[in-house]
Amino acid sequence: MADVLERILAVKREEVAAASAARPLAAVREAAESMAPARGFEAALRAKIAAGDAAVIAEIKKASPSKGVLRADFDPVAIARSYAANGAACLSVLTDARFFQGSPAYLVSAREASGLPALRKDFMVDPYQVYEARAMGADAILLIVAALDLPVMQDLESIARSLGMAVLVEIHGVDELDLALTLETPLLGVNNRNLRTFDTTLETTLGLLPRIPPGKLVVTESGILGPRDVELMRSNGVAAFLVGEAFMRAADPGAELARLFGVSPASASRSA
Repeated sequence: MADVLERILAVKREEVAAASAARPLAAVREAAESMAPARGFEAALRAKIAAGDAAVIAEIKKASPSKGVLRADFDPVAIARSYAANGAACLSVLTDARFFQGSPAYLVSAREASGLPALRKDFMVDPYQVYEARAMGADAILLIVAALDLPVMQDLESIARSLGMAVLVEIHGVDELDLALTLETPLLGVNNRNLRTFDTTLETTLGLLPRIPPGKLVVTESGILGPRDVELMRSNGVAAFLVGEAFMRAADPGAELARLFGVSPASASRSA
């Protein structure tokens, strides 16, 4: 798994070149700008937190480079409906095909089936992908600090915000935090998984918390595998979570969400 991130980014640049040759940027931009308004991704998270609940971004992911296929019986529509029924605030849908066996079609169908705001989970390196995300219906995009320099991040954020999308900026350490804090977005994801080695530790989030300004909404990502992990984060003031693997390996992803986060059917229906 030595530096899988660099391999992924190289493929992304090739994909953008191929996609823009097949469908020019002007056409994708026109499609993005003609979409209905995006759903409120940040607002959905804050509503859950205001109600005293965990704000869960529930991920739809078939496979990963480090773990292989996570879910053989993969049905994005059924998974999305199960998440919505069990109290998820938002969706995160993998659209990368080469490394995660994802697809833009999964985002379209999952978003429609659930009624929830959806994050396009992919490796964004070019403005083309941001317009493409909104054109497929995404309500938010992910920007990974480890994958981008600051001017590119600022450009991608500006485009996303002009399209009404939220931006989740993802960090792994102190240097990346300093860069992320120069962006306007309040959504700060702390990935507990090192994207270069794929090692995971919850101490990544806990160690960075004292350095994060109070105005940011911290989303802890990766490594949330049981109720004790949730309790640890919530006891340290973290109320927003992005969880994928634990749900994907469960017989019923939404039921696993409810188990991990202590969501009862009644509270899920009230907050839906």
